[in-house]
Amino acid sequence: MIRTQIQLTEEQARALKMLAAEQRVSVAELIRQSVDRLVRVAGPDAATRRQRARAAAGRFHSGRPDLSTAHDEHLAEAYNP
Repeated sequence: MIRTQIQLTEEQARALKMLAAEQRVSVAELIRQSVDRLVRVAGPDAATRRQRARAAAGRFHSGRPDLSTAHDEHLAEAYNP
């Protein structure tokens, strides 16, 4: 592991300590978990996922002209035939 230093506000430090105690893990472990989540969501693969989502938008057709406005009704119908 690589040792690093960060600066937190007093409020952030207090909240992290309380959360760490509740979860029975170290503050360092909470920070590592948070970094892992951030990298998954905003890392290099996130840009690829966004590009793929944009490329897929509009490429499929439901045949229902009111799908954008009545999607809840269509979804309920699909789950309760």
